[in-house]
This record gives sequence, C-alpha cells and structure tokens, in this order.
Amino acid sequence: MSITVIKGGGTLYERASTSFFKRVLPWFGILPFVIFVGIFLIWPSVSVFRSALQSVDGAEKPAILEAISGQYLKSILFSVRLSAITALIGMIIGTLVALAIVSLDQMRGLRNWMVGYSAVAANLGGIPLAFAFIASLGMQGLYTKILSVFGINLSAMGFKISDFSGIVLVYLYFQIPLMTLLMLPAIDGLKVTLREAAANLGASQRQYWTNIGLPLLTPSLLGGFLLLFANAFSAYATAFALSSGGTRLVSVQIRFYLQGNTITGKSNLGYALAAWMIIVMTLAMSGYLLLRRVSEKWQR
Repeated sequence: MSITVIKGGGTLYERASTSFFKRVLPWFGILPFVIFVGIFLIWPSVSVFRSALQSVDGAEKPAILEAISGQYLKSILFSVRLSAITALIGMIIGTLVALAIVSLDQMRGLRNWMVGYSAVAANLGGIPLAFAFIASLGMQGLYTKILSVFGINLSAMGFKISDFSGIVLVYLYFQIPLMTLLMLPAIDGLKVTLREAAANLGASQRQYWTNIGLPLLTPSLLGGFLLLFANAFSAYATAFALSSGGTRLVSVQIRFYLQGNTITGKSNLGYALAAWMIIVMTLAMSGYLLLRRVSEKWQR
C-alpha cells in the first residue's frame, strides 16, 4: 500500500496542483474589477466614514450624528421625499408603458423603437437634460411662451422648473424609461399558459391581473421602485443646474461643505451627509437585489 502511494506520489501531486490552479485561475479574471472597486469605491467609502465619525468643532458628538439634526435632517428628508415621489410615479407610469410595449408584439419595429428610446432616455441626465427643460419650460422657455399665447401662465399657476414640482417633472424624464426597461423582462416572463388557464376557468382580465398577474409582478415592482429611489436619491447635476445650486437636496449640500462654502470647522458635515447617503443607498440597493432574486425564481 505504501509502495503504491510513493510510486503515485508525483501523479497525486500533479493532480492536486492542476485542481488547485483550475479553482484559482478563474479568480484572476475578476482581479482587475476587485482592484477597481477597492480603489474607487471601498477606499473612498472608508475615508468618508472615518471623517464622518470625527467631531465637528464646537460640538461633542460626531459629525454623523449632527448630520441628522436640524437643517441637515431636513435636507435628507427633502431628498427622500423627492426620490420617493418620483420613484412611485415612475413605477406606475413605467409599468403601464411596459405593458403597452408588450402588447405591440405584432409591431416589432415600433416595439424596438420604444425600447431603444427608453434605453437612451434612461441614461440621459445631468446638465444637458437640465438645459433642455430650462429652454422648454423655463421662465423664457419655448413652451412657456407658447402656453402664454393661449392664456396659460405657468408662473401664476405656481409652477417653476427650479421648484420641487419642476425637479419632479425633470426626474420623471429618466425615471419612467428606466422603469419601463426594468419591467419589460418581468412582463414578458408571464407565461401565456397562466392567462389561458385563467380564461378557461372563466376568469376575466381583471381577475387575472388581480389574482395572478400583479402578485407575480409585485417583487419586480417593488424592486424597480427601490432602484428608481436610489437613482433619484443619488442624482446631483440635474437638480443643481435647474436650481442654480440653491436646492435643498442633500447631494448639493454635500458640494457646499466639501468646497468650503461653509463655516470654518464644519467641513466634516459634508462627509457625514455623504455617509448617510451611502447608508440609504446601500439599504435601497440591498432591497432591490433581494427582490430581484425573488422575481427571478418564478421566471425560470
């Protein structure tokens, strides 16, 4: 027995080495990605939390606790409210658009055009989008002037592109297409046999969607809502350009503190607000990934 082990020792070693390299080699493929995430995501996040846990001059508590009090808390809640409203409206309208696109199965060209537009609009944001809306619905915008000819004064109605309602409208431009793209695979995944079985049992369209369709789509709907929430919560350039930097969004407030436009000794508040943004984003994205796993189970 021992002789067999000695004679085959080299073979066993070679097999063990080969097996080890087969297990380890694939990990080298993601090594550049791991390094990228470590340098540009993990390291800056650690630095942000380290600064946020330091105290602000003249205060005993750390900056991360001061950031959830007074005007700073109002800024966070303002961003949460804006993100929740745009996510809810975007979820509803985007899902309806996705349902309409799925019904265009006989018109593949129109469906492809709608999907292509949604893909472009979902990634269009920042300064160009803000400029487009200012040129259209600003105080001297094209559509504002056209509406005034018909006696419709947007300013008298309380609408300004730089106010809360204006920012909501602009955010919906990319929120609705994003939700449409998210819901298309989920709606396509609804098996035709389920609808046929429900029809054979005498169920109406309303009963089908109430008892079968919506329950199956609920994880996708909630996951899409969380993703839209995170998308709006992290937006910065669009709102900053719309309001010339005067908005109360927490992302814009962070810019003020980090650029030194604040009281001396309060710079850590910028890092504290950024830390809370990371926490909120992490919770939202974790919920989205969990719900996406749930929705993928019944699509298999």
